[in-house]
Amino acid sequence: MKAIILAAGRGSRLLPLTETRPKCLLPVAGTTVLGLQLDTLEAGGIEEAVVVTGFMAGLVEAEVAARSGPMRVTPFFNPFFQIADNLASCWMVREHMGGDFVLINGDTLFEPALLADVLASPAQPIQVTIDRKAAYDSDDMKVTLDGSRLVAIGKTLPAERADAESIGFLRFMGEGPALYRAKLEQMMRTQDGVSSWFLKAIDAIADTTGKVGTLSIEGRRWAELDTPADYAAIGRRFG
Repeated sequence: MKAIILAAGRGSRLLPLTETRPKCLLPVAGTTVLGLQLDTLEAGGIEEAVVVTGFMAGLVEAEVAARSGPMRVTPFFNPFFQIADNLASCWMVREHMGGDFVLINGDTLFEPALLADVLASPAQPIQVTIDRKAAYDSDDMKVTLDGSRLVAIGKTLPAERADAESIGFLRFMGEGPALYRAKLEQMMRTQDGVSSWFLKAIDAIADTTGKVGTLSIEGRRWAELDTPADYAAIGRRFG
């Protein structure tokens, strides 16, 4: 199984913490956000990881080069990170999507047990890892479900239609990688392709094929890093 990590962004909402480093290199638990992700993936048996870089790519490349574990880690520079959203990052690494893989936001941290749950769950073409809480806001990547099947996903979904939220961790198996590559190609040929979020392609696949499932990881430890408050919470949960 391969992992693709989307880590091209700066993290402007974390300024001034990200004045001289991207948010994936912020210190946490004796390493960095990216380092903790890679350590967890490696310990969980992932054999290869591709890290999409952008802001201060040289620093991320140095972090990757300093690793000495068995997992092969390859940086992939996205030169358009300042003018394109992360659907374009996925499109640029589509050649790495030839087999089964997991796709992870560069600001999503997760405990080893959560990774184990994802890898051990029954095979389905595309699987979105979800969590549930009492209420959802405009910043949550909300999902609408039909049982465990994903019907819609997006931040703009009305709160009353939200059954759960995506944690930014997806798995693609079997025909899933080909489905996603085809949708990326199609969307990048549209006017809005470069400005689209990568989960917009998942929403479109769910709408047209019904082949997007979910896995609930309620009770497992994970965190997303967007704001200074998030960073403080991550220090408490993963420090």
